[in-house]
Amino acid sequence: MFNSDVEGAEALKEYYGRLRNEISKTVVGQDEVIHDAVVAVFCQGHVLLVGVPGLAKTLLVNTIGKALGLSFSRIQFTPDLMPSDIIGTEILDEHRQFKFVKGPVFANVILADEINRTPPKTQAALLEAMQERRVTVSGSTYVLDEPFFVLATQNPIEQEGTYPLPEAQLDRFMFNLRLDYPSFEEELAVVKGTTCGVSATVNAVMTSEEILYFQQLVRRVPVPDNVYSYAVKLVSKTRPTVAEADEWSRKYLSWGAGPRASQYLILGAKANALLSGKLSPDIEDVRRVAVPVLRHRIIRNYTAEADGMTVDDIIRHFIDYN
Repeated sequence: MFNSDVEGAEALKEYYGRLRNEISKTVVGQDEVIHDAVVAVFCQGHVLLVGVPGLAKTLLVNTIGKALGLSFSRIQFTPDLMPSDIIGTEILDEHRQFKFVKGPVFANVILADEINRTPPKTQAALLEAMQERRVTVSGSTYVLDEPFFVLATQNPIEQEGTYPLPEAQLDRFMFNLRLDYPSFEEELAVVKGTTCGVSATVNAVMTSEEILYFQQLVRRVPVPDNVYSYAVKLVSKTRPTVAEADEWSRKYLSWGAGPRASQYLILGAKANALLSGKLSPDIEDVRRVAVPVLRHRIIRNYTAEADGMTVDDIIRHFIDYN
């Protein structure tokens, strides 16, 4: 597709600029969230997005899908949702033959809205599809479309009647992103843009083939040994029972991050470097993605809660002193 990886890296940076321009037609602000979501796409990762209702989560994911030229599907998770409602089911057709009808998971970009509203069996069905990128029904295996990107949302306020994801399943997500309220100026722009009856058209700036190429390009990016060491040391500091543990991890954490955190730190740093116009990541690229990578992989203890230490506070301490 491109004559060299250097040419591909230059093209990716150009595409990213055009991509941001298209997304900004409908989404106001949320620059870091958009950047991290795009990083996850090129790393073949998935995102858990935490935010209160009404912050345009659906619009954000739909817009990213359109700008990337990908198909989009939204699944509203409810307590009565069954696995077959997600992956599909077999029906008896007019010829009395069983026919598989694909579910909404057979799309490139999936919005799993309020994933903690549905029971564990249905959550596991989606998470298995995320990990394996295929589903099995009645002994037959169906491969999901590539590229495949899941953005699952959770409401941080209403926790009654929910089914929180276990830590082992949270670990399947590359990033945990926090969607905050817009600033006064941003909300003013949102209100003006959504109450005038005029909607912007988002154009696709990439094809599926180009996205798949860039995903492989990210994997081929060379990484200096000191960056590998920094990422692994940073993750090791979160583990309170190992020799490399930071003082804060022993004081404030009951559980640290696993090896998948180190992998995602490096992958995220690679993609962040390419989108910034660099051919190789440095330590600052690892620091840039450290908070969303580690946020859902460490568990605070009672001391941290009593001292008012948030997960983000603890992670930033590890970054500052590593």
